[in-house]
Amino acid sequence: MAIRFYNTLTRKKEPFEPLVPGKAGMYTCGPTVYNFAHIGNFRAYIFEDLLRRHLKYRGFDVTQVMNLTDVEDKIIRACRETGESLKSLTGRFTQAFFEDLDTLGIERAEVYPAATDHIPEMVNLVRTLRDKGHTYEAEGGIYFRLSTFPQYGKLSHFRIEDLQQGASGRVSSDEYAREDARDFALWKAYDENDGNVFWETDLGKGRPGWHIECSAMSMKYLGATFDIHTGGIDNMFP
Repeated sequence: MAIRFYNTLTRKKEPFEPLVPGKAGMYTCGPTVYNFAHIGNFRAYIFEDLLRRHLKYRGFDVTQVMNLTDVEDKIIRACRETGESLKSLTGRFTQAFFEDLDTLGIERAEVYPAATDHIPEMVNLVRTLRDKGHTYEAEGGIYFRLSTFPQYGKLSHFRIEDLQQGASGRVSSDEYAREDARDFALWKAYDENDGNVFWETDLGKGRPGWHIECSAMSMKYLGATFDIHTGGIDNMFP
């Protein structure tokens, strides 16, 4: 009997047909390591562990990639409040996360890429989007112009014209200037509140935006297209 999944795009249950017969590439939205993961986070990780185990039981060669978000607004704020360095703070909570995985008996993924280890890949991806005319610059930052991509929101069946400016949590927390408040940062220009969290690149002095991190890491380890994306429902729209 074929495995059937609920396809978020079509809103239907469909047979699982992997891109490469016998193999399953799965990207899992991992933790933002600024604090301990909570029970809601681990509900998702336990589900993904069950999915991974079942795919293996059914004979698939599984490659699971789970990102570790170790540079983001909440992390920088925590560093500023505690006086702890980025590497020290994220390293501490990353270790705690793996200890919790072991306590729960969750199998390890094949790859746990950390965002800070993949800045060059993110820079290259921003360059590609820029070359294709999807970006613009504002106050040193680089933004994705949603108006150039009409399919944005297709997965969640959400029309871009219905997104109120400033209504998205990720958008409203971004205080950088934009042409449209719905546009999001691919590369954030350095701000003095960032402390020593920045990278010197040909995009300028700054750090990656949240949206571009998983895009770059998933493409590096699973390719431009892969079989399964798992994560909380809040990941469906962006």
